[in-house]
Amino acid sequence: MDNKVKNEEVEIDLLHLLKLLWRKAWIIVIAMILIGAILFTYSMVFITPRYTSTAMMYVNNSSLSLGGASFTISASELSAAKSLLDVYVIILKTRITLERVIEEADLDYTYETLNSMVSASSVNGTEVFKISVTSSDPEEAELIADTIVHILPDRIADVVDGSSVRLVERAVCPSSKSAPNCTNYAIIGMIIGLILSIGLIIIFDLMDTTVRDEDYLNQKYDIPVLAVVPDAYTHKKGSYSYYRYSYGKNPTEDK
Repeated sequence: MDNKVKNEEVEIDLLHLLKLLWRKAWIIVIAMILIGAILFTYSMVFITPRYTSTAMMYVNNSSLSLGGASFTISASELSAAKSLLDVYVIILKTRITLERVIEEADLDYTYETLNSMVSASSVNGTEVFKISVTSSDPEEAELIADTIVHILPDRIADVVDGSSVRLVERAVCPSSKSAPNCTNYAIIGMIIGLILSIGLIIIFDLMDTTVRDEDYLNQKYDIPVLAVVPDAYTHKKGSYSYYRYSYGKNPTEDK
């Protein structure tokens, strides 16, 4: 056929898309605000707030013996201190330690549940390590953290000979929630709205087969354009002379 499409490939005009997105910017802004507000409200209303209480302890061992082998640690041997901290964190997360915490604090948790609530890490690569407890109840988070720092020194001493763990800072009851971060949810929602709206605008534009000008026909079909007939009712009054020349009468005479 003469009007057969030149090829099946879809050519994307980036300049056209940029102009299209600029014209539809109001849709993009509305989508960003709407989805951002939805996720912000969701995080505020439907996600249970979480509170984190922290305590800090200091590792100070001048000599240790593990498995009958003795060695010394100086303050300059930071790598050895880090290894020691890793040992202490492992001891903290063991079933025996956490079950003692559950028993002493009279908690209604299993080992697996409490283990997911407790974390520990070194503070800025020093010999001080921080114990963090996250719970939906701020007072419970403080209770668990304080119980851990009370039990942990004795528990470490049972495993590592010559150990010395000292309390640096006790846990306090958190006054503000640590999660969810509603601002982050709003930002994520706005990003989703941005991507989703841009994607839909581009998809609908690519699916639109409306013929708006002769350039579309020249690009899409291998046929010549013989004439262009404008829509009289979409033009200004000053263009009626063109229609008198083309049709022999003014479109308004029919009324």
